[in-house]
Amino acid sequence: MDKQIIVKLHKNFEGCVHKKDDVEFWYARELQLLLGYDEWRNFEKVIDKAKLTCETSKQKIPHHFVNTE
Repeated sequence: MDKQIIVKLHKNFEGCVHKKDDVEFWYARELQLLLGYDEWRNFEKVIDKAKLTCETSKQKIPHHFVNTE
């Protein structure tokens, strides 16, 4: 991948960060667009896979994902 593309993506990703009590977090709806998913239902599948990966690596899902439905 071209270095300029990586730098741009990193800048965009860091531009979407939110902070509360010195904790950084991102909103899924903002990441959805940043990562090029036009429809929420497609991005939701990616989130589910990421949660499964957390579980597989013995990470606590609530430490990484907050459901706000």
